[in-house]
Amino acid sequence: MNAAEWKEYSVIATGDGYKLERWGDIVLLRPDPQVIWKSAENMEKYPGLAAKYVRSSSGGGRWEYFKKIPAEWVIGYKNLKFKVKPMGFKHTGLFPEQAVNWEEMARLILSAGREINVLNLFAYTGGATVACAAAGAKVCHVDAAKAMVERAKENAALSGLSGAPIRYIVDDCVKFVEREIRRGRKYDAVIMDPPSYGRGPSGEMWKLESELYGFCELCERVLSDNPLFFLINSYTTGLQPQVMKNILELAVRRRRGGSTKAYEVGLKTLEEGIILPCGNSGMWING
Repeated sequence: MNAAEWKEYSVIATGDGYKLERWGDIVLLRPDPQVIWKSAENMEKYPGLAAKYVRSSSGGGRWEYFKKIPAEWVIGYKNLKFKVKPMGFKHTGLFPEQAVNWEEMARLILSAGREINVLNLFAYTGGATVACAAAGAKVCHVDAAKAMVERAKENAALSGLSGAPIRYIVDDCVKFVEREIRRGRKYDAVIMDPPSYGRGPSGEMWKLESELYGFCELCERVLSDNPLFFLINSYTTGLQPQVMKNILELAVRRRRGGSTKAYEVGLKTLEEGIILPCGNSGMWING
């Protein structure tokens, strides 16, 4: 599934381990491990290129700027708005390919005809939070990084949702879900976008391959009696769509019925006309 409805973002070209992207009026060149083919042209000579992220041989890297740009700026997707900011480890604070999931979740929420409570885990800067809230859902946004939660609040405000029923939580996602189970709190939908590796605010360790299935089983326990959906995203190249589907089949569908699907998410490049893979998603839907 490809995010094809962006107007203020695009992947211009790819090659030699990089992708050339337009974020509003600003063009960035960032590494992408999926891009193992040759570039047709030298993308560093692209007119208007503002900055390139250069990896370090010792890990991490730095931004190399070719012209002065704002520290951060805003781009829009339909009625949603997000802050973009070149950050460490090549990130910008937004994953545009996730627009395909924003659309599907919004469709499900709008068609439900009732109040939907969403739990968004590893919620980062709130792309899914904003999309669900804009569709009328109540959202609990959980992430271990305080700075990312603050950015999520800013994105909600930019999208006209500062007064929306969004609860922002800075916490380790596993510990938070365990507490919600003890409290007896339920949600109609669960979204999770876990990292391959991570640490909670108190140093809790997370490794995707060893933790994901058990965590999905745990999260199934916070689903309401009439849940709507359960979405898993993964940027880990080794975690194939069928693996996501299998996890949801075993952890959710066999207990709740419904159906599952899994798919690769991507973005079409303008110059080559090919699809750049950007990770995988799996979704369980009730009914």
